[in-house]
Amino acid sequence: MRVPVSVAVLVWLLNNAASRQFTEQEMAGVRQRINGMFYHAYNSYLDNAFPYDELRPLTCDGQDTWGSFSLTLIDALDTLLVLGNHTEFQRVASILQDTIDFDIDVNASVFETNIRVVGGLLSAHLLAGRAGMELEPGWPCSGPLLRMAEEAARKLLPAFDTPTGMPYGTVNLLHGVSPTETPVTCTAGVGTFILEFATLSRLTGDPVFENKARQALRALWKTRSDIGLVGNHIDILSKKWVAQDAGIGAGVDSYFEYLVKGAIMLQDEELLSMFQDYNRAIQNYTRFDDWYLWVQMHKGTVSMPVFQSLEAFWPGLQSLLGNLDAAVRTFQNYYSVWRQFGGLPEFYSIPQGYTVDKREGYPLRPELIESAMYLFKATGDHTYLQLGLDAVESIEKIAKTPCGYASVKDLRDHQLDNRMESFFLAETIKYLYLLFDPSHFLHGGSLDTESSWEVGGEDGECVLGAGGFIFNTEAHPLDPAALYCCSRHAQDRQELRNILLNLSESAGGKTKPPTPEDRQWGLSESIALKPGEKKTPPLLSCPVQPYSARLSILGQVFSDNT
Repeated sequence: MRVPVSVAVLVWLLNNAASRQFTEQEMAGVRQRINGMFYHAYNSYLDNAFPYDELRPLTCDGQDTWGSFSLTLIDALDTLLVLGNHTEFQRVASILQDTIDFDIDVNASVFETNIRVVGGLLSAHLLAGRAGMELEPGWPCSGPLLRMAEEAARKLLPAFDTPTGMPYGTVNLLHGVSPTETPVTCTAGVGTFILEFATLSRLTGDPVFENKARQALRALWKTRSDIGLVGNHIDILSKKWVAQDAGIGAGVDSYFEYLVKGAIMLQDEELLSMFQDYNRAIQNYTRFDDWYLWVQMHKGTVSMPVFQSLEAFWPGLQSLLGNLDAAVRTFQNYYSVWRQFGGLPEFYSIPQGYTVDKREGYPLRPELIESAMYLFKATGDHTYLQLGLDAVESIEKIAKTPCGYASVKDLRDHQLDNRMESFFLAETIKYLYLLFDPSHFLHGGSLDTESSWEVGGEDGECVLGAGGFIFNTEAHPLDPAALYCCSRHAQDRQELRNILLNLSESAGGKTKPPTPEDRQWGLSESIALKPGEKKTPPLLSCPVQPYSARLSILGQVFSDNT
C-alpha cells in the first residue's frame, strides 16, 4: 500500500528537520501550563459536576456515565499526587472513603470499572505514603483504599462466572449479571484485567482475582485463528468470533498492552510468550509501511485500511520491548496526522490521507502523548517534547471552555461536544506532565537520596517506590515492589504453617491438608485489615527487603554485599 504524498512529505520533514532543544527552564514553564490546565478542568468538575461521574463543559453541569461513582474524582486522584498536591490528595481520599458506595442498583461496564475505579483506587493506595497519609500497620498489604478497590472488584466477579471464564461486558453491582445480558463483548473486555486483579491478589492474599484474570486470558488465547490473530468481538459462551477484524486498535488494544505490561510487572514468561506470538502475526499481516491496518483474522486480507487514534499507544508499547526503530517510524506516521488536524481523529483513512466520515472527533485522548513519554525516556529526542507542546497548545486553543475542556466533535471545523471524559485528567494531563518531568519519581527519580524510595510491609522490611512503576491502561501507576512485598509475607506465613503442619503430623495429629490455592497464597480469603483490626506479628519472620538495601528494581534487591 502506498502512503499519501502529503503524509509522506510531512513524515520526511519531521524526520529531517532539526529538533528543537528544550531547556530545563522551558520544560518547567510547560509543566506550569499543564498544571494550570489540570486545575481549570478539576475545579470546574468540583464546582459544577461533583458528585456525578463527569463534567459537561458546555452547559457547566454533570452527568453519570459509567456507574455513578464520582468517576472523575477517582480517576484524577493519583494525578493530584503526580502534580505534588498532597493536601488535596488527602482530602479527596477521605471524601471517597466516606461517600462511595458500590452496593447500588447500577449496570456498570466491567472493563471501565476495572481500569478506572479499581485501578484508580489501587494506585492511590500505593501512593498514599508519598501523599503523607496516615498508613495502617502492614501497608501496602492493608489500607482503606485497598479495601475499596477490593470491594469494587468483588462486584465484578459475577461477570466471570461463565463456562469459558471469559467475562460478560456488563454487570449489575447489586444483582449480578442480568439474564438478558448479551454474551458478545470486545476482545479488550476479556483480556484487560491481569494488572489490577493480580495486584489485588498479591496485596490482599486472595488468589481469586488473579485466577479469574488468567483464566480469561488463557481462554481468549485458545480462540486465535490459524494465522495467529484474534478478532474484535467474541461470544464468550460459544467462543465464536462475531467481529472478525484483526488489528491493534479499538476493541483489542489494551489486551496486547496488558500481555506486555503484565509480563513486566509479574515477571511472567507465559504472558510475554503470548504477546510475542501475536506480535509475529501482527507484523506479518497488519503492518504496511509502518502503519497497522485491519485485516480479516482468518485470511489476513485487508478489511479496513484505517488508522484509529486508539492505536497510538503502540509505539510506546514497542519501546517497552526495545523495538525502538519500528516504534519511532510508526510514531512519526501518527504525529503527521496530529500535525494535519491539531489532534488525532478517531478514524483516519490511510489511502485518502483524511478523516473517515462520522469518525472525525477527538475526545482529548492520551495515547499519542503516552507514546511520546515512553519514547522520550528511551531516546532523549526532543521531537517528543515538541509533540507535547503541540498537544498543550492544540487543546488550549480548540477545546478550552469557561467550564473545563470539551471533547472535539469534529477536527475539521473544531465543533465541540458537551463531554469531558474522566481520562482527560487521569491520562492526558498526567502523561503530558510526566513527558516534561523526566526526573519525576514515577520515572525512577533520583536514586542518590533515600527520599527516592519508601519502606513498607511488616516491620518496614520492604523497599517500595524505587522505580519500575507500571501504568495501567488508564494511566494509574502500580508499584511491582509492593506486590512482591505482600506476596512474600504470604509465603512466609505459609512456610510457617507448613512447618507447624509437619510438626503436628509427626506428633500423630490429624490436620486438613492445604489446598492448591493455600499452597500458592497461604490464605483463601482476603488478609486486608478491617477497620479497627490490628495486625498480629508472625511467630517467625523472614526478612523480605532490608532497608539497608541500596537499590530495588521490580522487587529484585541489590544489597551492599551483592
